[in-house]
Amino acid sequence: MRLRFSRGVVTIAAIVLVLAVAITVGLYNLLSRVEPLREIVAGCSVDVPEGSLYLEVEQAQIAATIAAVAARRKLPERAVVIAYATALQESKLFNLDYGDRDSLGVFQQRPSQGWGKPKQLMDPVYSTNKFFAALVKVKGYLKMPLADAAQEVQRSAAGYAYGPHESDAKILASAFTGRVPKSLKCVYPPETTRSATSDSDAKAADGASAGAARNAAAEPRPAEARRQLARALGSTAIVSKRRGWLVASWSVAHAGKYGLRKVGYDGVAWSADPDVEGWKPATGTTTTEVRMS
Repeated sequence: MRLRFSRGVVTIAAIVLVLAVAITVGLYNLLSRVEPLREIVAGCSVDVPEGSLYLEVEQAQIAATIAAVAARRKLPERAVVIAYATALQESKLFNLDYGDRDSLGVFQQRPSQGWGKPKQLMDPVYSTNKFFAALVKVKGYLKMPLADAAQEVQRSAAGYAYGPHESDAKILASAFTGRVPKSLKCVYPPETTRSATSDSDAKAADGASAGAARNAAAEPRPAEARRQLARALGSTAIVSKRRGWLVASWSVAHAGKYGLRKVGYDGVAWSADPDVEGWKPATGTTTTEVRMS
């Protein structure tokens, strides 16, 4: 039996087919113009001739602090390498509030062994100063194997474990001491730099709602950043390019904490904008000042 369709049915079917094709083409063109959604995760990377490393933000902040304390104490890069290798083994460069027995902090120092009070050891500036104060007392530490130098300070049950971290420690030291410019890059989601204070801080604002206080906290706080930098580095004056890049790296590592959106130095600038990767040419920057904004 042969089926026959009226002219009206055929016309309707043709219209439906044309509409379906048009809708499909339109959706394809629209979706092709939309960038795929991507999750922006806060983190940092170090890229130097010796190699590359990925760091969580806290690790980058602690690495920057260790380098700043070493610069204040006028210690050579080898001392920084030893400190990094030690911290990588002891805490993976995190400020731990727990550890073996009463060990605490970045270097897992023990209050019971005279390193300081628990609250002091949870301050990376304090704990780093204590580490370096002990390290410089080790005779010939700059020439001995890294594991031996670290063990003289730490007195660990497994002193050999520091040595395998030397390569990564050298990568970190070349970046955070400022020897290799533009080697630290960090990415922060917008909400990271906008929510730099806690709800309790927001509620403490005199006469302001929590929401209004959060908005105020979203403003960059370069003055506060410089005060905290001075705790580790002492004078923040830029007396050399290497010191300038140390300060610039410290600033980028702490940008999320202090709401910084841009750091500029020596003709280039880093931006917290996730779409701007790395250091880009920038006018108005100099070699005598690291600009934070």
